[in-house]
Amino acid sequence: MISYPDRLNLAQIPTPFYRLDRLTEMLRSEGAECPQLWIKRDDQTGSLTSGNKVRKLEFLLAEARAQGCDTLITSGGVQSNHCRATAVLGTQLGFKVHLLLRSDIEPQPVGNLLIDQLVDARISHYSPQEFRKLDLLFAHWQQHYTEQGSKAHSIPTGGSNGTGLWGYIAAAQELQQDFQQQGISPSYIIHATGSGGTQAGLTLGCNLLGMDTQVEGYAVCDNNAYFKHKVTEDILHWSEQSSMAVDISALSIVTEDNYIGPDYGQAGPEIFASIKQLASLEGVILDPVYTGKAFYGMVEEIRKGRYAGASDIVFVHTGGLFGLFAQQQKLNY
Repeated sequence: MISYPDRLNLAQIPTPFYRLDRLTEMLRSEGAECPQLWIKRDDQTGSLTSGNKVRKLEFLLAEARAQGCDTLITSGGVQSNHCRATAVLGTQLGFKVHLLLRSDIEPQPVGNLLIDQLVDARISHYSPQEFRKLDLLFAHWQQHYTEQGSKAHSIPTGGSNGTGLWGYIAAAQELQQDFQQQGISPSYIIHATGSGGTQAGLTLGCNLLGMDTQVEGYAVCDNNAYFKHKVTEDILHWSEQSSMAVDISALSIVTEDNYIGPDYGQAGPEIFASIKQLASLEGVILDPVYTGKAFYGMVEEIRKGRYAGASDIVFVHTGGLFGLFAQQQKLNY
């Protein structure tokens, strides 16, 4: 029995879980040895708060409230789903929200950024070079709010730390219930990984629950070595906070880093073609920053035979719809 810390009920959960029959049959008709594909719709955790970040924020914002904070500081790319979710939820809960956003061009108010502005989050834009000193930026603004008589709570990029991990430990438990209800024992859980928190939470959660399922993160930035380090770091932070021992050597941390494309936030035409194909087949819409890359990579690996002989594969849709609008011209409609 897992004992959870305080959390706020912010996410619309449990999220839907169902088969992707048409996609499975299409891949089999191509000659691929394709296991039955399933999808976990974490893009349906809310409306403005949709996606995986709200699961983490249930615990992170409970922590901020318990500490008596009145301001939230967090960071991400200019189309960050995490920043948008933090801005919306922070406003709903009465926090002031300050976003530190990375951008190498003058951003247009579309997608997630438009929502950030609508809820009146304070936004500071930084170049990629300035963003390399993110710890200093957090320290600067933390001191700024202290001097103003406010109490700020800093949340790392993606909400990925020991506290945020609880969100996807809980999601692993929800998935376990989904599997039991459907009478399946999937070989793989696959998802997009960017800041590593979802990957760390699912990997640890499956281990704690004794689930015989391999979690695989498909990277949208960085590389396998980075995620091995980051996931390990987050789990050790969780272990320290929770006073629960973890045998890191017993964890299988797997990252596929061959489908990142040109760079973080940049996708080639094959990703947009994959987004359009899944939308027309199953009525499920992905984004070009996170889920589109992970989904495309998973399908390509199925075609290559990587998952031949597996029982079932679950794709966790971690959200990101608003980011699609910022690149909609690349859909070529």
